[in-house]
Amino acid sequence: MKKLNRKNTGLEQLNPIKVVQFGEGNFLRAFVDYAFQRLNNEVDFNAGIAMVQPLAGGMVNMINDQDGLYTLFMNGIKKGEKIQDIQLITNVVKGVNPYTEFANYLALAKEEELQFIVSNTTEAGIEYVDTDTPDMQPPSSFPAKLTLLLYERFKHFNGDASKGLTIIPCELIDYNSEALKKCILQYCELWKLEEVFVTWVSDACTYHSTLVDRIVPGYPRAEIDEYNSKLDYQDNLIVAAEPFFLWAIEGGDDLKQKLPFHKTNLNVKIVEDIRPFKMIKVRILNGAHTAMVPVSLLFGNKLVMETVNGSFTGPFVDNVISEISETLPMDKNEITAYAEEVMDRFKNPFIKHALADIALNSISKFKVRVLPSLLGYYNTNKKLPTSLTFSLACLIQFYKGTWKNEVLPVKDTPELVEAFKNAWQLGTLDSVVAAVLANAEFWGDDLTKIKGLSEALVVALNEIETNGIENGYANFAKSVLV
Repeated sequence: MKKLNRKNTGLEQLNPIKVVQFGEGNFLRAFVDYAFQRLNNEVDFNAGIAMVQPLAGGMVNMINDQDGLYTLFMNGIKKGEKIQDIQLITNVVKGVNPYTEFANYLALAKEEELQFIVSNTTEAGIEYVDTDTPDMQPPSSFPAKLTLLLYERFKHFNGDASKGLTIIPCELIDYNSEALKKCILQYCELWKLEEVFVTWVSDACTYHSTLVDRIVPGYPRAEIDEYNSKLDYQDNLIVAAEPFFLWAIEGGDDLKQKLPFHKTNLNVKIVEDIRPFKMIKVRILNGAHTAMVPVSLLFGNKLVMETVNGSFTGPFVDNVISEISETLPMDKNEITAYAEEVMDRFKNPFIKHALADIALNSISKFKVRVLPSLLGYYNTNKKLPTSLTFSLACLIQFYKGTWKNEVLPVKDTPELVEAFKNAWQLGTLDSVVAAVLANAEFWGDDLTKIKGLSEALVVALNEIETNGIENGYANFAKSVLV
């Protein structure tokens, strides 16, 4: 088959770059890039996207090798029937690796028609690193990279307020745009940048918090021959996603004019307050995802669908969602309906969502997605939630790095992995749990202050190591500590 590129497909005319996107992974390609493709197709939005690789290791070379083109498969069930929608995504103009082509990265700031910054650098991505300096090529953190890009644009256009950018982060943290803006202003202060630039960053640029909701398994490695059979070209960047799509963005009429999604039937909601959308989605869908991963991987599963259909892990996920649901201050019928929809989405037979992929940065994910439910349950019921507490125990076991003489797919920052390694070298389970829970950098607080949590986790870990996951959970559930 012919190679997928613009020459072979007759798509050599490029849209002007209107979007700079930090992140080149599966989710952004199946979500944000798809959304802008819909705008291009349906309202002639004419937006090109430049992808920026946020980490030194990434996919920019593969993306550029296909001239930014890739195929999106959206697979699901509608009214009992299997459906599959196949779309060639054509709006990615190029990928840029700032670690190897820093000048090309800064040159993006000079794009005349640039309007939007979008990002998804995981929950750990929006952080302030005080060792980042303006002469680094590039700085380590995403906010520092973005600050340099904004400063370059400010200088190039002589502070023209009309050249300010609309900044739409998609990281799953509360008030993600406010957190990003705060980091940018911290770098302005650290680097002693001009006050007129600080004003431009604050007033000429706008910041919009978001909620994103779509399950994206990514590259369908196990079924790749079947996927390839439906194409007449060779695509090394196929991405699979579910049909469900929700993008809630905080903003008013000005943003609706900039992003005319109301002229499409794509489920993009530009609203004054995304908190109700965010709470139920992050707590139930993302929380269940994150809570199931260590339990199911240690049990021996590989996929989300395998997990929710399992005779043990399926009821476990149901219990997790039930515990989470108790903590949500929302209409119970609405919560129940959403939870049922989530389980149906998890069971989508087309979605081969690897647990190992979801395991990326599991500690920061647990902190944001699961810990509020665990603590909320504890505060309301004056006791620990059985399944969420057991999930935390499995997470600690998972970060040991090995289980039954097999290496586990732990993917996190070197510093965090090293901290867990040091904790596990302390020897006793009491010492391990104490070291992990006391690390406020993991959780935002010292969790040893939660009455009974340390003791419950020691019991759970002892059960896991002695009796395995299923029997260990059964025994733990009978414990007086939960």
